[in-house]
Amino acid sequence: MTKSTFAEIGGVLRAHQRFAVLSHVRPDGDALGSQLALALSLQKLGKDVTVWNEDGLLQKYNFLPGGERLTQPPREPQDFDAAVALDTATQNRLGTAGESVRSAKTWINIDHHPSNPGYGDLVYIDPTSPATGQILFELIQTEQLPMDRAIAENLFVAISTDTGSFQYPNTTARTFEIGAELLRCGVDVGRVSQLLYENYPRRRTELLRELLGTMRFEAGGKIASFSLSLKVAADLKVKPEDNEGLIDHLRAIHGVIVAIFFEELTDGKVRVSMRSKSEEVDVSAICQKFGGGGHKLAAGTRVRGTLAEVEQKILKAICDVIDCNS
Repeated sequence: MTKSTFAEIGGVLRAHQRFAVLSHVRPDGDALGSQLALALSLQKLGKDVTVWNEDGLLQKYNFLPGGERLTQPPREPQDFDAAVALDTATQNRLGTAGESVRSAKTWINIDHHPSNPGYGDLVYIDPTSPATGQILFELIQTEQLPMDRAIAENLFVAISTDTGSFQYPNTTARTFEIGAELLRCGVDVGRVSQLLYENYPRRRTELLRELLGTMRFEAGGKIASFSLSLKVAADLKVKPEDNEGLIDHLRAIHGVIVAIFFEELTDGKVRVSMRSKSEEVDVSAICQKFGGGGHKLAAGTRVRGTLAEVEQKILKAICDVIDCNS
């Protein structure tokens, strides 16, 4: 689904001066890498660029070039010529970053989530792209926007993290070609991969140990889940970013089709992350029933209720798709 062209977006990026570059709450590597890549490219064009995320720059990504530019939004809203929302399926997922944009002449929405309704003035959504970072690479290359090693490293992190280090089914031949182009721009793949995948704090492994203790299976092993309570999170002093990727331990189990991570939140809701290994089980469609969304094989939502209540609701919804009596 594409509503605007790269030429239209490139025209706005060149014509305006003051930009806000935003992405979703609880950001991942694709969100942060995409934000910083576009911000650095715009900066090299001589633009005034503000980069906001409600959660700021996560500790695990503090090695990203230009990371010091990415801050939490101020309390006082500001005006911009253009605001760019990256990798954000619904506008409210921008959180306080979106609220801090008092006005913008043009809103640009660049994303790869199929559940994105197409908010904004200029919209480029490509559900076939494995990462927003890949779309940005194509935009930068097509519109001949500035590219250097720092921009390339951010794009590489964006693409690598959203493709499971180039392993998920959404990875295409073009993804590998772009990866090669980014390496030619100076990305040190060994260094970056070590910082991304071999640099976790000890508390993350201790968290995994606790989560595996809550592991449960349904539907003859086709559904696997684990849960994180507020008490365990507080006891281990974990940060939200420590959760990233842990669901893959469930997804990797032989016979599991759907993996679910339930996380109790302080606002009386439970954050639900889902992963599917089969095109026949669309977890985005399931999450949309609860106000969430995402991709067919990776999606999430937030549901009000206790851990036990939300687990029951979600498992029932999945059992409507998978035969839980087998």
